[in-house]
Amino acid sequence: MLQVSHLTCTSRRDQRVFIRDFSYTVSPGEKTVLIGEEGNGKSTLLRYFYDPALIEPYMEVSGTRVCTRERLAYLPQSLPEEERSRSVYEYFLAEDLFSQQTPRQLRQLAHTFQVDESFWYEGQTMGSLSGGEQIKAQLARLSLHQPTIYLLDEPSSNLDLGILVWLEDFIRKAPQAVLFVSHDEELIEKTAEGVIHLELLNRKHDSRITAVRMPYREYLQQRQLKLDHDTRKALGEKREEAIRQEKLNRLQNAVAYDLQHVSRQDPHTGQLLKKKMHAVKAMEHRFEKQKENSTELPQTEQPMVMTLGPGRIESGKKVLALQLPRLETPEGDLLAEHISLTLYSPQHVAIIGRNGAGKTTLLHAVCQALADSPYRVGYMPQDYAEILDPEKTPVEFLAPDGRQEEITKARSWLGAMRYTTLEMEHPVRELSGGQQGKLILLKMAPDEDQILILDEPTHNFSPLSQPVLMQAMQDFHGVILCVSHDRRFLEQVPDTILELRKDGLHPVTDFPGRKEE
Repeated sequence: MLQVSHLTCTSRRDQRVFIRDFSYTVSPGEKTVLIGEEGNGKSTLLRYFYDPALIEPYMEVSGTRVCTRERLAYLPQSLPEEERSRSVYEYFLAEDLFSQQTPRQLRQLAHTFQVDESFWYEGQTMGSLSGGEQIKAQLARLSLHQPTIYLLDEPSSNLDLGILVWLEDFIRKAPQAVLFVSHDEELIEKTAEGVIHLELLNRKHDSRITAVRMPYREYLQQRQLKLDHDTRKALGEKREEAIRQEKLNRLQNAVAYDLQHVSRQDPHTGQLLKKKMHAVKAMEHRFEKQKENSTELPQTEQPMVMTLGPGRIESGKKVLALQLPRLETPEGDLLAEHISLTLYSPQHVAIIGRNGAGKTTLLHAVCQALADSPYRVGYMPQDYAEILDPEKTPVEFLAPDGRQEEITKARSWLGAMRYTTLEMEHPVRELSGGQQGKLILLKMAPDEDQILILDEPTHNFSPLSQPVLMQAMQDFHGVILCVSHDRRFLEQVPDTILELRKDGLHPVTDFPGRKEE
């Protein structure tokens, strides 16, 4: 049994409550997704399920956790730094159970994780593996312990489309319970049978957490129905309250007027009016009681507000004509050849391809080719550290000159992106991945960028934020070139999809995991 009872997690830095009085018991074989806005505490809750000591450095915790007869397997958001320099063989050899596996068992493991049988003995470093290979290696090593519960933090991040389909199958068919954090709505819809939804309301001062055992899409529908019902009920009660109050005010004013003008020679009428005023006061008290028990307007987290600016370039204008005989790694290894890429305004182009095909390297080459472009170019890397100084605050990043006018604008923009006043002053390294991604996108509008080069733009954004981002990209009148493995994004934003293969870029109309019409 894995159970948490009355869990409350409070930030040691600013005393904000992220999780309040939460109780939950993990059921055998359940497939449950943790969802919520960026920075709402999803990873914190998953770490607590695995080992409360992991969150003690930054969270004050009350409540209890019971884990009996369960074997837990925890996959962190990214490969630990100390593991990146190890070879694949050293990575597996560090796990004692690996040496106890028979050749037959290792063949079966390779079949389960769809890798070559020699994969376990590779001399390649773990850090140089593609995202999909890293995920498979980590899950394979975890599986040696025969866990009863998998706790997976963003397992779908940076996976190519083929690996995403494999991961869906792995989660769906696993006999173990799987609790996971993901921003990939397609994966969530196809795997999750339960939802734990973490919300921060009232400018992130109030915590609400909802746990249901129903599929993700059904949860969203039921939640919206309840919100609509409660909203109609609350508004109806407010209208009735306004009518009652108006009636009460008329009565009070009428009785008060009569009392002021009653003759002292008519004590009997005066007494009757006083009784009437007493009845009006009793009615007012009754109305106040009704008001206390009335339905409140439901509270929800509001999505961010954003725009990418007009980005206008003359329609049909050629903005890039790139010819690359060879696409190579920094070490000189060949990734692809015969690459030809031409972009016209207002094209929105997405590049797909297997992990390790060279998509990020290609975007770097495009940025270099556009270095002398007459157009303003905005770049969002997959690794935000390429742009963001971890010690600077969001305000310092957006207003580097420190002028008061620029600082005021920066705070206004950050507020629209749902940053709290405290978060605006946190160093970037303390922000969640989604909050860092918002910061990079936020700078593109005031910079009036006309060409956007985006590497996995949605991969750190919650399902609530993603529609806003995708709409902003659809409304952008400039040129977009992006790498993405987000199937919903690929169906809605680009007008052209190119697949990067060994022999260049090829237009495609279909991709793995695409919804059937």
